[in-house]
Amino acid sequence: MRDERVDIAVVGAGAAGLMAAIWAGRASNGVQRVVALDGAKKLGAKILVAGGGRCNVTHHAVDASAYAGSSRNAIKKVLRRFDVPETVAFFRELGVDLKREDTGKLFPVTDSARTVLDALLRAAREAGVEVRHPWRVGSVEATGDGFVLEEGAAGQRGKGAEGGGSRGPRTLIASRVVLASGGMSLPKTGSDGHGYGIARSLGHSVTHPVLPSLVPLKLDEGALPRSLSGIATPCALEVRAPSGKRLERFEGPVLCTHFGVSGPAVLDVSRYLLMARHDEPDTKLILSWMPGESPGSVDDALRSLGSRSVRAWVRKHLPERLADALCAHAGVDTDVTGAALTREARRALVRALTEMDLPVTGSRGFLFAEVTAGGVPLAELNLSTMESRVCPGLHLVGEVCDVDGRIGGFNFQWAWASGFVAGSSCAGARAGAPAR
Repeated sequence: MRDERVDIAVVGAGAAGLMAAIWAGRASNGVQRVVALDGAKKLGAKILVAGGGRCNVTHHAVDASAYAGSSRNAIKKVLRRFDVPETVAFFRELGVDLKREDTGKLFPVTDSARTVLDALLRAAREAGVEVRHPWRVGSVEATGDGFVLEEGAAGQRGKGAEGGGSRGPRTLIASRVVLASGGMSLPKTGSDGHGYGIARSLGHSVTHPVLPSLVPLKLDEGALPRSLSGIATPCALEVRAPSGKRLERFEGPVLCTHFGVSGPAVLDVSRYLLMARHDEPDTKLILSWMPGESPGSVDDALRSLGSRSVRAWVRKHLPERLADALCAHAGVDTDVTGAALTREARRALVRALTEMDLPVTGSRGFLFAEVTAGGVPLAELNLSTMESRVCPGLHLVGEVCDVDGRIGGFNFQWAWASGFVAGSSCAGARAGAPAR
């Protein structure tokens, strides 16, 4: 079979890849041939599982402070090219109206992630994009006038174009490539880190370490939260350096589980703890079960109880089972009053309520992570086009970049923005020449 030539090859047909392909197709007005390649048998697995199957498309208030990895100034430059109002308008144009929930998250009014995926695939087809899967890109080689994409073994076993047909060609020759291969989170969806190898082969670096982010944390077997599986309550979590310096702090629901802790606050803090521990293994994670209080204010409240029951006071602020467990953990008798509470027991209870040192043994890994921390630094890209500074004609978008956001739609917003920037800019470029 003769090698097939295309103008733009998008490697990966997830959120960022589909966005890049759509805007490349629109910008070229059908003049250039745009092909999106994906190794999955069924497209959009990450989109379909996001937000509990509802797909948290974005957040109503997105700014660079919600992201980590590359410099926030660099992230800001990309985000402002395609902001939240433009995202809302884009999806409305595709027939997907979004609704804002109390948390600030924006979901489709259908409460179905399938609505989002179907709209993106339909928009890609209407823009003239050919979506091929399973077509796993095994390697990408830069040549004098473009790129040679070799199909990996997994892709050769499947069908070619979306919806059936013959097997795709073994080799594609493309004038430009958009690398949207994802990171390493949820590897069953196809994000297995292979894109980092492609990026390195084309001259890019990848940060070290690359770690799971937005991931539940495992605790030592004897840790109190493991005995309270199923309890969820608002908390505050702090990452503290061995010196005691606060590195990060998040407030939000924490869920006690059989393995440790999960919930929004845990997912948000996870990347900061894991990154800090890579350099300083003694970095701590401190939990307050009473996020609106300080150790001093809780101490004052306990001292003022008089003849009232300590346990009854704790139960007013926390779920009953949790309150009883914390009192027992601090060695506080069941019916002790404030007046009878010893100084030592009071201090132990204050620590249990507001400064519990969680014995984190690790995370649940990439298998359960929602996103990847680490990737190709934005310093290696032209942020006006997402084009590589070391390999002209190559654009990088989405999770393969060293950008990860908080829970709540921020990572999708990065996918939409970076995909838009790359797709809308690369379509007008000549083969082998910098994109405009």
